[in-house]
Amino acid sequence: MKMPKALTWLIRGVAVVAVAYVAFFATILGAMLQPPERFGQIMKRAPAALVWGLLPGPRMWLWARGGHLAEGEAAPDFTLSTADRTSRVTLSSHRGQRPVVLVFGSYT
Repeated sequence: MKMPKALTWLIRGVAVVAVAYVAFFATILGAMLQPPERFGQIMKRAPAALVWGLLPGPRMWLWARGGHLAEGEAAPDFTLSTADRTSRVTLSSHRGQRPVVLVFGSYT
């Protein structure tokens, strides 16, 4: 028995949408696994409404960035650009000198 043409096109359409969704999911998850500066470069070009609305963005983010530190362990070392992008700061350069407070996001 031959399937109707409309059903065939519907199945193909659903398959194309599913493949596109999985590819978008994998691309964004791959971006979330990148170092912070690279992640920022990728995400500034990504449509925020799709990432945080269509995908399970918050869950993906928590999984991708979930660490394995226990209370009292030293933070992993990292290097980031300063806000004015004139120099770079490494966390380990401050270890043992003074307390370091890390602020992520906006505090205004």
